[in-house]
Amino acid sequence: MNDVSGLQERLARAGYIAEPGLASALEVLQMLGRPLLIEGDAGVGKTEIAKALARVYDTQLIRLQCYEGLDASSAVYEWDYQRQLLAIKIRETEQSAADTMERHIFSESYLLKRPLLRAITEPDPCVLLIDEIDRADEEFEAYLLEVLSDFQISIPELGTIPASSRPYVVLTSNGTREISDALRRRCLYYYLEHPDFDKELRIVNAHLPDIGLHLARQVVAFVQTLRGQDLRKIPGIAETLDWATAILRLDIKDLADDPEAVKRLLVCVLKTREDRAAVSAQQIDRLIAGSG
Repeated sequence: MNDVSGLQERLARAGYIAEPGLASALEVLQMLGRPLLIEGDAGVGKTEIAKALARVYDTQLIRLQCYEGLDASSAVYEWDYQRQLLAIKIRETEQSAADTMERHIFSESYLLKRPLLRAITEPDPCVLLIDEIDRADEEFEAYLLEVLSDFQISIPELGTIPASSRPYVVLTSNGTREISDALRRRCLYYYLEHPDFDKELRIVNAHLPDIGLHLARQVVAFVQTLRGQDLRKIPGIAETLDWATAILRLDIKDLADDPEAVKRLLVCVLKTREDRAAVSAQQIDRLIAGSG
């Protein structure tokens, strides 16, 4: 338990407010060397966990942003074809043997390391963030299994490259599609909810120490109530911080001091046309009054 609370404190110093359950999951990640799959709605702070973990461990963060159509050449490695062609031309003038030339151009010096290969060949453990794995194809997800099971990568021209160090792996998913059972079995799991009032208040105060407790409470109360509305895109923590920052820069001390300015600044929070239309000016006035 002391280790968990200690990690919570270190994460807080790194700028991330983590509940005990998340700190415990990260502690197990470190102990077992297993990847951690974090699911939750967009905007709850999943990506920031990996960034904070890299700061806590004082190591680099290597990020693989997933998308539809992601393949090995973008995620794992590819050959530097231009340099290979140049090397072939040079060696042709030297009349090098074909097998010697092949061994030369298919060596690690001509290998372009993408995030997965970079992560396992770092001399010291890094944090590997595989962000939004649910956006990648199932075919690529299957490819990940070798990396996450054995921490090695097979390259036909070179053979199997084992990990020089074992990275701390964090995968995130917004739940746009179901993750396979095979991948889930290889991972620890944590579901990250939208923060409650107290946690979000701590986050706002940690990121904006000059905001003052009164205004911070108003901002958080407003956004927390807004999340209960039937919105297409629920505002996340990033939206709360952007809105609070904008309010602070206008030197507003209380939301009721300048309701019209507060309404204009809601461009930081309401991110779709439907949501802007769904929240009326009268509702915003009531939210401002209720947050005080």
